[in-house]
Amino acid sequence: MRRSNTYGMKVLLVGVVVALVAAGEPVRADFTFGETTNIGAPVNTAYDEEMPSISADGLELYFQSRRPGGYCLFDLWVAKRESLDDPWGEPANLGPLVNSGDSNWSHGISADGLELYFEANRPGNYGGVDLWVAVRETIDEPWGEPVNLGPVVNSSVNDACPNISADGLELYIRSKRSGGYGLHDLWVSKRPMIDEPWGAPVNLGSIVNSLDYEGYPSLSADGLSLFFNSDRFNGARGWDFDIWLTRRKTKDSAWGEPINLGPGINTTHFEVAPSISADGHTLYFSDWKSQIRPGGCGGADIWQAPIIPIVDFNGDETLDAADIDIMIDCWGTDDSLCDIGPMPWGDGVVDVEDLIVLVERIVENRAAIADTGEVQ
Repeated sequence: MRRSNTYGMKVLLVGVVVALVAAGEPVRADFTFGETTNIGAPVNTAYDEEMPSISADGLELYFQSRRPGGYCLFDLWVAKRESLDDPWGEPANLGPLVNSGDSNWSHGISADGLELYFEANRPGNYGGVDLWVAVRETIDEPWGEPVNLGPVVNSSVNDACPNISADGLELYIRSKRSGGYGLHDLWVSKRPMIDEPWGAPVNLGSIVNSLDYEGYPSLSADGLSLFFNSDRFNGARGWDFDIWLTRRKTKDSAWGEPINLGPGINTTHFEVAPSISADGHTLYFSDWKSQIRPGGCGGADIWQAPIIPIVDFNGDETLDAADIDIMIDCWGTDDSLCDIGPMPWGDGVVDVEDLIVLVERIVENRAAIADTGEVQ
């Protein structure tokens, strides 16, 4: 019955793209990571640059650094660019209101760009390292005086690594507070409305948290994928920090078993602090030993890697009408094979968002072949 109901749609879609795939060019299409590259100067220097947080529009990159010109041991900086195709401009220090005390570390920018959450060791803490937030009225104005998130969110031990959800209602953190499973655990604090206070953090549970260290969470814009780093056993290279990914079917579902991102991202070094772009197609992260990673600039650098969705559904290394046929057979279902858009991991239903991704990949590959003779 499904084939009968979708026959007309199949004919239409095949007609749209058949000219593009008639030659049957081989493609490299997988839900994987492309080449990891150093984002380079002027963001990275011979000093330490780490803990990136990319803005929702992709035009601001916040990070911490020990470069000259700061106020503390570690300061927060921001680099900007005019468009996604432009290079990053010279980073600017966030100034003495934000950068005060001993150090200011890992941070997360809200989707509207008006709230900057960060961890700091400064006067007014409740114990150890605390979580703070700085606010600005518009993205063109400077940040205001930071405010401690208070004793509900902060505890008497270290509370760190804040990352706020795209809807502004979930704040993921790392904490050593009691009630956890390991050395440091991932927790989430929620609020019913943006203008209401944050609730008490809740542990993400034993599936996500291990007996070891979990930290630096980065939630995708759709709220369904959570990147973080851990030194749990079975890491890509032993006990060093690796970046991991856990997913959930809906925002109300439990988080699934974490998977290691593999050797394309993780090495024998220390990969930490992932930050996923709003469209889900670029992962930024830090490598604490970039001086020994090919292409590194200094002791700790910021890197990026593209995320490439699967489009070769039958695995024959050819993008053709057979893949289109498979997608249409899955139309309207939650089949994960064909659920490739708008995020690389899909959105829970095979629909026009997935067709757009498929057609875009066809066009990209044909363009690459025409320009270089190589498949992308």
